[in-house]
Amino acid sequence: MARDQIDMTPLTSRDELVAWLAAGAKPKRDFRIGTEHEKTPFTLTGHRPVPYAGARGIGALLEGMKLLLGWEPIMEQGNIIGLYDVTGGGAISLEPGGQFELSGAPVETVHHTAAEVMAHLAQVREVATPLGIGFLGLGMTPSWSRTEIPVMPKGRYQIMTRYMPKVGTLGLDMMYRTCTVQTNLDFSSEADMVTKLRVSVALQPVATALFANSPFTEGKPNGFLSFRSEIWRDTDNARAGMLPFAFEDGMGFERWVDYALDVPMYFIKRGERYIDVAGSSFRDFFDGRNPLVPGERPTLSDWANHLSTIFPEVRLKRYLEMRGADGAPWHRIPALSAFWVGLLYDDEALSAAWDIARHWTVAERQALRDDVPRLGFKARIGNRFLFELARDCLKVAHAGLRRRARVDHLGRDEARYLEPLDHIIESGRTPAEDMLQKFHGAWGGSVEPAYEEYAF
Repeated sequence: MARDQIDMTPLTSRDELVAWLAAGAKPKRDFRIGTEHEKTPFTLTGHRPVPYAGARGIGALLEGMKLLLGWEPIMEQGNIIGLYDVTGGGAISLEPGGQFELSGAPVETVHHTAAEVMAHLAQVREVATPLGIGFLGLGMTPSWSRTEIPVMPKGRYQIMTRYMPKVGTLGLDMMYRTCTVQTNLDFSSEADMVTKLRVSVALQPVATALFANSPFTEGKPNGFLSFRSEIWRDTDNARAGMLPFAFEDGMGFERWVDYALDVPMYFIKRGERYIDVAGSSFRDFFDGRNPLVPGERPTLSDWANHLSTIFPEVRLKRYLEMRGADGAPWHRIPALSAFWVGLLYDDEALSAAWDIARHWTVAERQALRDDVPRLGFKARIGNRFLFELARDCLKVAHAGLRRRARVDHLGRDEARYLEPLDHIIESGRTPAEDMLQKFHGAWGGSVEPAYEEYAF
């Protein structure tokens, strides 16, 4: 999650909410790629969760990163909770259970993404290793119970922690035990946004299968390939899911605004103070009718923060966020960006990707999304296995990146970053199935080796 927005311009009309989203449109030459990835910190000795406080805690890690990078600290109630790169636009933030997130700067090519990931991981290791901290590249903590995991000192997370059990059974697992990789991409117009949103929502289960690697809970197989993806099916269905309305005639920025206005709020932020308004409607707040701030109307900050608490498979802000992938080892992080850039940033590829998915019904898309956490490549839509779809999508992405023709200093285009996904397709197995094979074989029924093999 990026840091909370600060813009105290009061809002007076729904049109301003629409305009704020529409202002994200930019000419194709200005398209950028943003990559976010979360990783679970663990103690190198004993593979335990890392607390916030103390000389070898998450707070100390952030202080060390601040000294190393010279980034601006993000503070809350006297605690350092993140860092912001004023020049480049990247940020480091904490998820509820201490998951350490890099929200990458908006960069021009996947080559830049890969370089950013490698530099970040090297910097983190430099500070973390002397503190006895390692990081795990999986979609879910493989061995810890929820009660073992420390809580980070962020006001918004306290509000969410109280609210989650009221709206689903797995929301606290989402907050405290999962990690994701996310790609954020631009659109040139409202029509372009709609096409990209539809393609990416429909095909999000493909990314879920390609990146599925959360098959363990508390040291044992949990019956899923991506339990992280399964968790989202019962976190809070008022703010998650496959956005069936996005495929209806008339979809556009206004329709998204109307959807977002009806998603229940979590909080209102005033200065460093979070006011718990969980479950109340932004629409009422907009009309000056929130009983906790009577007569007060929202600001642009409130709107931007509210949009960041909506969790569908693809999220619209002033760009589109692909949210379907499990956290991953380092070499697969740029692969996610390469996959979506290949599909969405080349017009021919975008059209070919839409051809794959355009005839699916709402029910078929939902069934595929519901089946993929457990079945992975063996999930079906119509008469096709997801494996076949993944192979076709990868082919389209390769062609899209070739046509984009953004080459590195050795003349290689961005398609090289798809190699880890090519290997997965060649094997016919999701990463989770490889892990389960190790668990039942070489790992001798223990998940402990994951802390070596899947560490950054």
